[in-house]
Amino acid sequence: MYTDLPEADLRRYVSEQVDPADFDAFWAETLTDAATHDLNVTVIPVDTGLATLDVFDVTFAGFAGQPIKAWLRVPAGATEPLPTIVQFHGYGRGRGQSYENLLWASAGFAHFEMDLRGQGWGGSTSDTPDEAGSGPQAPGFLTRGVDSKETYYFRRLYTDAVRAVEAARSLDVVDAARVGVMGVSQGGGLALAAAGLVPDLAAVVARVPFLCDFPRASVITDAHPYRELGIYLSTNRLNTARAHDTLSYFDGVNFAKRARAPMTMTAALMDPICPPSTVFAAYNNYAGPKQITVWPYNGHEGGAWEDDALTLTAFREHLRQGSGRPGGTAVPESDRWA
Repeated sequence: MYTDLPEADLRRYVSEQVDPADFDAFWAETLTDAATHDLNVTVIPVDTGLATLDVFDVTFAGFAGQPIKAWLRVPAGATEPLPTIVQFHGYGRGRGQSYENLLWASAGFAHFEMDLRGQGWGGSTSDTPDEAGSGPQAPGFLTRGVDSKETYYFRRLYTDAVRAVEAARSLDVVDAARVGVMGVSQGGGLALAAAGLVPDLAAVVARVPFLCDFPRASVITDAHPYRELGIYLSTNRLNTARAHDTLSYFDGVNFAKRARAPMTMTAALMDPICPPSTVFAAYNNYAGPKQITVWPYNGHEGGAWEDDALTLTAFREHLRQGSGRPGGTAVPESDRWA
């Protein structure tokens, strides 16, 4: 059922999130520090038994030079620079197995699938630890290190995402000028962060994105993972202002203001995990060309396979010439590029 604003109000909704004065300086310093570490990209072929795709086990240096795993999948025998999709995953997931997640490479793209440090319990596995410690936190990752922007978990994860784009672009099989980012839920939030931090991406797809509009998300839903904030602040109640100050440096709303790449977003009006107002908070602030598809009767699954079709359409349009919507279905006029 609907528990958020009507769609007409969603399209006018303005977040109360603060845009910190030193937001850009903080991220410039963070990424400059990361750049002091060589990317150290290693690429090892994996024998998957697949006939149509080649798969490689990739390691690169993320935040603080710490090793991050990824999969690279390409059409079998590909050597020329390909349009490339860098994918980030949802909360609790990891890169999974080498023979999973074959759609994007099967469609002709190079597919760079980043692992998530310390995650990997929610339906797929991870091979990347989070090497940093933490002060008090609620179980999960949303409050890990939230006492300061320097120690917050998502500082490390967002930096990993930027470095993943750089690592992908360093590969001969990747066309550095035709790289897009995508993700669902937390992955959508990471895609928005990358869009705000990497100035020359070719396309962005953020499906039912998480990590947007923390001031509203923390009070409008009792579903996890946002519930972790409520649990933490109900005990550490004197830290409320400090925690929200930290979160303002990691909010998709503020990254959206700085993003310029063409962006496709989806929202589900019955989503209790990423309420549609939090998604529209980022969409309404997005500074580049954008479109959003709304699914009125769906929850956090969004449009599922329909969103896969929208994703392929977006990347075909912006990463290479030609190609319409799979199956020949026209994109509704109301959802065309703004």
